[in-house]
Order: sequence, then structure tokens, then C-alpha cells
Amino acid sequence: MASHATGDGGIPPRDAAERGLKRVMTLGGAYGTRNYTVRDLRDQKGKRVLVETLPFSPEEAAAAEEAGVDTMKVRFDPGQPDLAAAIRQAAPNTFMAFSVPLVAAASETEAVRLGYQAMAIGADAIMCQWSPSFVAAAADAGIPIQGHAGLVPRKSTWTGGLRAVGKTLDEAMWVYQEIKALENAGAYAVEVEVIPAELLVEISKRTKLLTSSIGAGSGGDIQFLFAEDILGNNPPPYPRHSKQYRHLYKMKEEMQAERVAGFQEFVADVREGRFPGPEHIITASDNLIGAFVEAVGNDRG
Repeated sequence: MASHATGDGGIPPRDAAERGLKRVMTLGGAYGTRNYTVRDLRDQKGKRVLVETLPFSPEEAAAAEEAGVDTMKVRFDPGQPDLAAAIRQAAPNTFMAFSVPLVAAASETEAVRLGYQAMAIGADAIMCQWSPSFVAAAADAGIPIQGHAGLVPRKSTWTGGLRAVGKTLDEAMWVYQEIKALENAGAYAVEVEVIPAELLVEISKRTKLLTSSIGAGSGGDIQFLFAEDILGNNPPPYPRHSKQYRHLYKMKEEMQAERVAGFQEFVADVREGRFPGPEHIITASDNLIGAFVEAVGNDRG
């Protein structure tokens, strides 16, 4: 056991405790340190609002961890797991739920297998859009599950397209029943997307699940926003529920303009004889070229 005294980030147990980190072993069998466990997250319900984001790169994940983001979601592609693994490594001390593709599991057995595959590379939980029966199978297998309710984009044909859900009594009851079904199936949390803010306040009071709000107001237990929205990675238009704290897309545009300008100047220098200049070349000694020409004679290839 002594050889496993440090976590994924190489933090000794005493230092981890001083930083408020918990020593854990993942379902995949790796030792590590985390800011929260599922139990810790559950204990936060009703006490304070946690902050969650979904980074798209290791750099974003590392920045989010350094900034103090509580939890993260990470998109997990079972066919190309390297990016999720790299994001896990970039933020080794933050609780992460890997978001698995809806269509990657077509049975309860496949749902468990997909969950295990994600957990094996460091996920602390699984975020999914599965039916309660799939959630129950994975939860029974020991996999912490976060479900999805309200506007579920990939299932939006059932709710009339990409629009707010829960604005009528029938829809509000349906959202509530969906969340209770996930609770009964053994989930620990649910992402609630684009429902009336006041409705989420009331639903959060009536479920044991941690409610992660995106576009559903401040009544959830967790406030969730994509990293690309927080950082302004893309130009407008933006989702109504998002806020841009930076506008990195402008920096990207400026960088691209600088790339074009650099290439243009290089092309012009070459064509007009300014590159390479004396400072970019080495010169032969006085006798080298004469001796070389004499040695090769009139050979022209």
C-alpha cells in the first residue's frame, strides 16, 4: 500500500488533507485525490450552490481547476477516449462526470459496460440521457449517475424542438416525474435544462437529487455553464442562458490575422530578395568554393 501513498497529482496524504482534498480510489482502480466525492456533493444539497463547467480541452480543464470550479463534466467518446483522459489528467483533483453519448448504449448491459469504460480512465461519475432502466442498471453496478431532464436536446422531438420546457402544468409535472424516476432509479444528480427558474426552485425542494441548472435559473444545487460560453470561444449569437466573461474568439481572430500577415510578409521578402539576408546564412571560407569547383569540374548534373 505504501507505493500508492500519493494521488494522481502526486500529492502526499498530509498535503492533500491540508488542501481539503479527499484520497480516493476510482472505480477503475486508480488512486487519486478529489475535492469532492459523491457523498460530499450530496452533503452540500441545500447548503450552498456549487459551480460546474464542461471544458473542451486540457488547458480549459486546468484553468477551471486552478480557478476553483467545483465539478466538471467531460464529453467522453468511447471510440476516442484520449481527449477525456487528457482532460482528466489536466485537472486531477476535481470531481468529473464523463458525459457519454446517448446512442452508445443500446441495452442495460451496454450501459454498464460503457460506464465502466469511462470510469476506468478516471471518471468519478457518468452523465447520461439514458432511460431510468439503463440508469438503474448502471447504478446497481456501482456507477454514480447524473441524469438529464427538461430540455434534452437529443430528445427534443418529444418536447417540440429546442425550446423551453415546463411552461404549462402538464409539462411541469412531466419534468418533475422524469426527475423522480431518475431518483428512484438510483441517480445522485440530474442536469435540468431550460425550464422556468421558479419551477426548478420547487423541484429542487422535492428531490434528493442534486439539481444542476443550465438555463433553469439559480434554484438548483449546481450552476452549470459550458466553458466555451464562459470564455467566449465562439462569436455571437449566444444561448440566452449563457454569459461571456471573456471573448477569446476575438483573440483567435486577431491571431489568425497575424498568421496571414506573417505569411504575406514572408512571401514578399522571398520574392523581392530580402530573405534570406546576410544574417540568416553562413558563408564559405575564401578557398572552399574554388577548390570545390575544381574538384567537381564541369559536371552539370
